[in-house]
Formats: sequence, structure tokens, C-alpha cells
Amino acid sequence: MSDSHSDHSSASRLTRDDVLRVARLARLTLTESEIEAFTGQLAQVLDYVGILDEADTEGVEPLAGGSERTDVLREDLPSESLTRSQALSGAPRHDGSFFLVPPVLDTSAE
Repeated sequence: MSDSHSDHSSASRLTRDDVLRVARLARLTLTESEIEAFTGQLAQVLDYVGILDEADTEGVEPLAGGSERTDVLREDLPSESLTRSQALSGAPRHDGSFFLVPPVLDTSAE
């Protein structure tokens, strides 16, 4: 493995705006100190992914998961459900009864 990844560090490419965009997509409100901290942390993650990208994976079979275990499921037992207000409490938009989401299908042709 070479040190070429350090020449093109993600830290120099990752900007404050990138962190703010990720935070917005995750619906997170960050303080200035969190933005600064996450900029460095995300850059480190991207740098590490760059190192992993250099690994020779020729002849390595792809995996669907990190383990060869299949169908690891808990027993399906009835349990108490969330109330409507609990379920809606984390939604960015709702009308008190239903989640409100932007349309995803083009219905103009109907």
C-alpha cells in the first residue's frame, strides 16, 4: 500500500458546506463547534475509505454482509405499538393523523 492517499487527502476537499449539506439531508441542526468537528471527522472517514480503495481485491468474492450467517431473526411476538402521537413526533411534517411527504410520482398525465 502506498502513501499516495495522503497526497490527495479528503480533508482538503471536504468543506463546511459539504458538512452542512449532509446535516440538512439527515435533518440535523449543528452548532458551529459540531460543524468544525464533523468536518474533520468526515474527512478522516473519507481518507480511510480512500486507503481501503487501494486494497487489491482481485479474486475476492463479494459479500452481501459482514457475516456468513443467514436469517438471523428474532421470534415474531406481538408487542405494544407506538401511539399515533409517538409515531408522528419525529416526523418533519404531519397533519396530526398522517405523515405528510412530497409527491414522488408524476400524476400530471392522468
